[in-house]
Amino acid sequence: MTAKSRAAKSSRKAATSKAPAARSKTGKLPEWNLADLYSGIDAPEVARDLAKMDADCVAFETDFKGKLAEFTARDDGGLWLAGAVKRYEAIDDLAGRLGSYAGLVHAGDSVDPAISKFYGDVSERLTAASTHLLFFALELNRVEDDVIERAMQAPELGHYRPWIEDLRKDKPYQLEDRVEQLFHEKSQSGYAAWNRLFDQTISALRFKVGGKDLAIEPTLNFMQDRAGEKRKAAANALAKTFKDNERTFALITNTLAKDKEISDRWRGFKDVADSRHLNNRVEREVVDALVASVRAAYPQLSHRYYKLKAGWFKKKRLPYWDRNAPLPFAATGTIAWPEAQKMVLTAYRGFSPRMAEIAERFFTDRWIDAPVRPGKAPGAFSHPTTPSAHPYVLMNYQGKPRDVMTLAHELGHGVHQVLAARNGALMAPTPLTLAETASVFGEMLTFKRLLSQTKSGKQRQALLAGKVEDMINTVVRQIAFYTFERAVHTERRNGELTAQRIGEIWLSVQGESLGPSIEIKPGYENFWMYIPHFIHSPFYVYAYAFGDCLVNSLYAVYENASEGFAERYLDMLAAGGTKHYSELLRPFGLDAKDPKFWDGGLSVIAGMIDELEAIG
Repeated sequence: MTAKSRAAKSSRKAATSKAPAARSKTGKLPEWNLADLYSGIDAPEVARDLAKMDADCVAFETDFKGKLAEFTARDDGGLWLAGAVKRYEAIDDLAGRLGSYAGLVHAGDSVDPAISKFYGDVSERLTAASTHLLFFALELNRVEDDVIERAMQAPELGHYRPWIEDLRKDKPYQLEDRVEQLFHEKSQSGYAAWNRLFDQTISALRFKVGGKDLAIEPTLNFMQDRAGEKRKAAANALAKTFKDNERTFALITNTLAKDKEISDRWRGFKDVADSRHLNNRVEREVVDALVASVRAAYPQLSHRYYKLKAGWFKKKRLPYWDRNAPLPFAATGTIAWPEAQKMVLTAYRGFSPRMAEIAERFFTDRWIDAPVRPGKAPGAFSHPTTPSAHPYVLMNYQGKPRDVMTLAHELGHGVHQVLAARNGALMAPTPLTLAETASVFGEMLTFKRLLSQTKSGKQRQALLAGKVEDMINTVVRQIAFYTFERAVHTERRNGELTAQRIGEIWLSVQGESLGPSIEIKPGYENFWMYIPHFIHSPFYVYAYAFGDCLVNSLYAVYENASEGFAERYLDMLAAGGTKHYSELLRPFGLDAKDPKFWDGGLSVIAGMIDELEAIG
């Protein structure tokens, strides 16, 4: 059931329609209004919907379990099965509303005991209720191919063909019903519990910087401070606290890797990342080609850029805490929230008024939570919730240029999720590879708009360098993350890894990807600990590189396209999960299976570095 994965993906505190906007040097920062889902964790509607969920799931099992093969084979089997799928979809939508609300409240404040209890209780209720639905996908996949195909000739069931065909791709890996039920029920005391422990531990950590105890987000923000001593102090604070907690994070990592290995072994997945590839509906050889292309390009991308950056700082090598340091020639000052909003919406509007119109609702209707708060989840996300509601964006806005790009990124997701919602709860979700395409395209639009308006040579240099850094973080760094995960999960099959061993793997892949111009000093060996994707979504990270390289190719088509590109692009987003990525890219003349495809995307980054080298 997809609702459970939605709840796990995002997280946490209720903000009602009367919540004040936070104030800081960035101006007023909006806090989201979750009342479009529920008015509060004690709202009677929550209890009502949980009870309805329980009843609907039991009734669904009573009405359909054990009947799919026989009834689908009848003359009216398509119409009968369509009715079952519609009921299943309605339950999924309700579960998505409940799970999303609990997850978002928890994301807003993961250390409040009442909210943590609410999040845990709702997650348990959803898991227990959805146990009654497990039979449906399993039985549906046991129906013979010719019977299903005949049934889908009925238009009512034919509407769900993409979902059914996707579901049947899981058929070789599904287990006997009672084993599936056991896996499902044990998830709450298994990987879901370890995910929750990670979230609460990370949110509760404190880092001593300049005599102050800070949470992780403001500490990480100091790594981009203009003052070198503050960057170094933040890095040392991170290293110390991570070292003090390394046993906990090593245990979480080892346990989740073992949990995944058990599941993969039972299901028959051969490679450690095969389950992610299946979930993304992307072929292993396509991902392998992407990874090979990026790793081969490290010397032409990250190694070359960081050599340039070290030169700008008048050094031969930069310590790792200076990797994302503001450039000496970059503009100073904080970008206020209204200015960031205008930058992104203007860029979106220049591409498509419809795209800007959708994005603007996130601001006017309070679908964004922007301030940094104690206990709030770090990072940023756009959570789709469920088609009967709308997405919500969480970020930790601190006025940096990179924060503006993060806003553009998450709004790209948000626009995609709004457009795809028309496909319903079962077919709106998009595989991660294409989901990241929309977000990275939103970033590219914003960057190109700002670049076109820049008159100063130094400002152009700063913008280009900033974009190259973002692309390196999106492509090179994420493929290094993927390489790290592969090594950890592969080695874990032979026994537990100590924190020291995990750190050795981390330093190895980081050294390869960053190159000789970045000096990796003691303390950096534990910086793997705070990356949430390793915990929540193993092997998710290559989707960023997939999306970035794809967008580079897609944007080149846009720049040379005749009328109608924006319409085709929005149609691609609106398709949601109803089409394979290869089918969606065909109207743009792109083929990710072409070995040269990834090299084309990477050459865009290399070209920007060429321009920076020419500037000097």
